[in-house]
Amino acid sequence: MKLTKLIPASLVASALPAVAFAQDAAEVAPDINPYIFTTLLFLIGGFLVFWMAAGFAMLEAGLVRSKNVATQLTKNISLFAIASIMYWLIGYGIMYPGEWVIEGVMGPWFAITSLEPVGLATADAALDYASGASDFFFQLMFCATTASIVSGTLAERIKLWPFLIFTTVLTGIIYPIEASWQWGGGFLSEMGFSDFAGSTLVHAAGGFAALAGAIVLGPRIGKYKDGKTVPMPGSNLALATLGTFILWLGWFGFNGGSQLAAGTVGDITDVSRIFANTNMAAAAGAVAALILTQVTYGKVDLTMILNGALAGLVSITAEPLMPSLFMSLVIGGIGGVIVVYAVPMLDKMKIDDVVGAIPVHLIAGIWGTMAVPLTNDGTSFVTQAIGIIAIGAFVFITSLVVWLILKAFGGIRVSEESEIMGLDKAELGMEAYPEFYKG
Repeated sequence: MKLTKLIPASLVASALPAVAFAQDAAEVAPDINPYIFTTLLFLIGGFLVFWMAAGFAMLEAGLVRSKNVATQLTKNISLFAIASIMYWLIGYGIMYPGEWVIEGVMGPWFAITSLEPVGLATADAALDYASGASDFFFQLMFCATTASIVSGTLAERIKLWPFLIFTTVLTGIIYPIEASWQWGGGFLSEMGFSDFAGSTLVHAAGGFAALAGAIVLGPRIGKYKDGKTVPMPGSNLALATLGTFILWLGWFGFNGGSQLAAGTVGDITDVSRIFANTNMAAAAGAVAALILTQVTYGKVDLTMILNGALAGLVSITAEPLMPSLFMSLVIGGIGGVIVVYAVPMLDKMKIDDVVGAIPVHLIAGIWGTMAVPLTNDGTSFVTQAIGIIAIGAFVFITSLVVWLILKAFGGIRVSEESEIMGLDKAELGMEAYPEFYKG
């Protein structure tokens, strides 16, 4: 016997309007999955990029000498805190302007970021993207990363407070302005410039700021003597290696989150492709440095392998989606080659970069950005070059001006006595390894 014969016809008839109403409601109900999953992507990607701050801290702590470790750690945690406040106060509004003050070039200053009201109903939310708070959180991490790049280059001879003042300007003004040119819909975006996750917008920008600082600051005492480069080994290669692995892990959030969408099968497939390409580029950079140091110097150099992996990561960041795994290997491998030859090149120019951030972030960042047209026909080599020149000139010149102003008003370099003694005692009055370091 069929079940419908047991149900009174009147009851079936009365239920039909309710069924029809439910069907109509289903047809007009918004699809909240894209909003939920993209928000989740931003949050997961954001805290992975936050973890990169720990990676930078460990890498730099391992590559500076024992007498400067505590100062370096102080700089790293302080710069992240300053970036967080400055990006809220001024940076985010400049980078993503509702209205341009100068069309395509400059957004409004002090458009202080505010979040959605607590308990905002999904019916009132913009469900075509993600939570505004998650977007702010994710973009903030990129801002802080730019400042972290500067920290390592200028280690062991810069005063703490001038560095933090520069960080305030970099994270609140310099980085948001140049990033708005592309990610905020500015003139580079209109031109067709392409930088998926920031090989130039973040990494080369940080490298240009670091280069300007290194030129004004000068090399460490004793680094260049009688036409030769004097090695100054870091305090702890175990920490430096740990820092590199942390950065490698965080980069999956850096590049993967930059897909900016996770609500469809296509989007989440793209995120997984980005992860695979990112990993391949890092591996290729490490192996390239491994082989080249053996061939060039007769011995493998661990610090070069670490920076080779990071250079591979920076290189693929401009376009981690479109390349095949083989092309990712090529792009990342060339990044590793760049590091091996760029580090001694800088030493010949007497530009003292303590951790190798300029080769890794600036030079490999330029390479990665110029390599985009190899796999993405949406841009051209000329357009990419124009973008690099525009960003590089702006960041380098403005950074140079800020460094020179800081040098004129109070100085940026510690005294010779303080540098020889170590910044931990001179700047902080404490040591990272008090039981072991004897001066």
